Amino acid sequence: MTTSERELKALMLAGQGGDAAAHRRLLERLSQHLRAYYKRKLASFGKGAMEAEDLVQEALLAIHIQRHSYDPAELLTPWVHAIARYKLIDFLRRSRTSRADVPIDEADDIMANDDHVATENSYDIRRLIEKLPRNMQYAIGAVKLEGLSVAEAARRYQLSEPAIKVSIHRGLKALANLIAKEVKT
Repeated sequence: MTTSERELKALMLAGQGGDAAAHRRLLERLSQHLRAYYKRKLASFGKGAMEAEDLVQEALLAIHIQRHSYDPAELLTPWVHAIARYKLIDFLRRSRTSRADVPIDEADDIMANDDHVATENSYDIRRLIEKLPRNMQYAIGAVKLEGLSVAEAARRYQLSEPAIKVSIHRGLKALANLIAKEVKT
């Protein structure tokens, strides 16, 4: 865990505990990171500082409103970056911006993976899977995330192969519904 992560997490936990000054410092520190993130991302789409500042404010508001949903057992920065990414995607949808709007010489930069994407996605998937019933969690975790066969997962969890298949099918459907609900918020 980096020093920045430790400091930010300590401020978040203090803020969750009712320390308004710590919460204010957290939002101030996050605003610096978010501003740099949005300026870098939006520049690729020909957008400026004004749009970046709007997104910073939207993200900070979402962080403030959703602070109760942060799990102290997890890292803070992937949680923050997930919110920031969702706000960016929403903005790009609203403004009908697409990769086609980007000059061809900048296309490689746009297509390159963000450093935080893998961590954010991993955090998002784990968090959503935890909302599923245990059998679905086990089946999806074993087969889809660990790469076990259905037969291996069935042996591991002492379930039938059809039970594993049904749990995966229903679990993936439930995950899709959870993701759809989160995208709307």
